[in-house]
Amino acid sequence: MKQILRWAPVLLTMALGFTVQQDDEVALQRRAQKLHDRIISIDSHTDTALELIRDSVDLDKVQASFPRLREGRVDCCFYPIFVDQGPLDEPSREKAYTYAREKMEGIRAYIQARPREARIALTADDIVKNKKRHRLSLVMGLENAYPVGKDLSRVQEFYDLGTRIITLCHNYDNDVCDASRYPKNTWGGLSPFGKELVREMNRLGIIVDCSHASTATLYDCLELSTAPVICSHSCVFAIKDHPRNLTDDEIRAIAAKGGVIQVTTGRWALSWLPRAEVNVGTFCDHVEYIRNLVGVEYVGIGTDFDGGGGMSGLEDASKMKDITVELLRRGWTDHELELFWGGNLLRVFRAVENAAER
Repeated sequence: MKQILRWAPVLLTMALGFTVQQDDEVALQRRAQKLHDRIISIDSHTDTALELIRDSVDLDKVQASFPRLREGRVDCCFYPIFVDQGPLDEPSREKAYTYAREKMEGIRAYIQARPREARIALTADDIVKNKKRHRLSLVMGLENAYPVGKDLSRVQEFYDLGTRIITLCHNYDNDVCDASRYPKNTWGGLSPFGKELVREMNRLGIIVDCSHASTATLYDCLELSTAPVICSHSCVFAIKDHPRNLTDDEIRAIAAKGGVIQVTTGRWALSWLPRAEVNVGTFCDHVEYIRNLVGVEYVGIGTDFDGGGGMSGLEDASKMKDITVELLRRGWTDHELELFWGGNLLRVFRAVENAAER
């Protein structure tokens, strides 16, 4: 009996501590919920579009489906059409162009058939208006400019279909530029045609996305573009030295131009640790690194869901709000979170639109 009494204060303290911890967690969840009611949350990169328009689609396996985006309190998601890199000959370019047009028309039809759930966003203001109307915004684009081939008029065609962002390349050099993953240094950065492409994107109001691009390509874009450029799904090289990640100098250069780095969620970009050990905290380490290096105004999120994104605790878009909880736990303010989740990317989107008007 004496032994039980001796341990009673310790057990009571532990129980009270656990209760306080539970209360704190509930408070963070409530604060995150209220924050997401007010702010605009944007995911700048997924490969979900191609998943949704398959002949047979199992929505339970789609990481960034409409229901999961709504559950995770995501207001806007970028749905680019991914095109793998093929040979640089005319028949292959034509095949890629036909494929991209067909898939883009397919996802347009998919979205337009569900007007009560989602709308295609063509401007930054569309995203804001759709939030007020409780509609999900989808921004269309191309991941890899390969379908443009060497025909600049196709940029206008894709713009007219709804394209508002183009990732210049994928893992290999193309007609536009050199890539970061398996570069052959074909052009030493942007090709002569690539420079024309960037000018045309500026003219129309299409965001220049340098994720996947080589360092030389990135610096060429920063020098040439009349609008800020972004990396829609990249991480920090200083934390994980992967060729797709950005060095401190690259991060500083993007920020100096007014752009934004959208941190991605795949283990391949986040850490060398075993998959089970890579979690929301790991992701937030990259986010905070960029904030501490150049400021909170230059960081956001591009998950790469349905294309290699996701990790322990963030298996799909339904859990996106948990990132807010973790950053609140680390002391982030509501204003910082508003910038991270969408304010920064909306600023860039508007800057791209303004550059086109000029």
